[in-house]
Amino acid sequence: MSRGGGGMRHRLYVLNNALLFMGVSIYFGTGWSTAIFQFPVMPSMTPENYRLHFLPQIAAATNFFTFLVSLMVTTCVIMIVVEWKRPGRWLPVMLLAAIIGATCLTYFVIFPVNAVLRAGITDQEMLNQVIARWKLLTELRVAIWSFEWLLMMLWFGRKAYQAESAT
Repeated sequence: MSRGGGGMRHRLYVLNNALLFMGVSIYFGTGWSTAIFQFPVMPSMTPENYRLHFLPQIAAATNFFTFLVSLMVTTCVIMIVVEWKRPGRWLPVMLLAAIIGATCLTYFVIFPVNAVLRAGITDQEMLNQVIARWKLLTELRVAIWSFEWLLMMLWFGRKAYQAESAT
C-alpha cells in the first residue's frame, strides 16, 4: 500500500480503518452510556419490572453486536495485514486481542447471566445478585471497550503525528 494520498487501495484502507473506528466507538459509547444511564436505575428493579428494562435491550444489542463484531474482526485483520511490516503493528494486534477478549467475555460469561434473566426471576434477593453480577461483568467489558477505543486513538494519533512530521 502506497504511503501517498492517492490510489484506490489507499482509499479503501482508510475506509477500512474508519469502519473499524466506528465499531470501536459504538462499543465505547454503548458501554459508557450503559454505565452512566442504566447502572443508576438498577437498584430500583424488581422481579415485576426488570424484564421491560432489561430484556428487549439485551435482545437488540445481541443482534446488532453480532454483526458489528464480525465487521470489526474483519477490518482489524485487514489492518494487521497492511501494518504487519510497520513498527506500529502492535496496536492493531492488541486491538484484535481486545475485541476477541470482549467477545469471549460476552459469549461465555455474560450470556449465561442474560439467560438467567430471560428465564425469569421471582425473588428480589436473587434478582439483586444476578444484576450485581451482570453489572460487574459489564464494568469489565466497558473497560475492555475503552481500551479498544484508546488503541484506535493511539493508532490514528500516531498516523497524524507521522503525517505532520513529514511536512
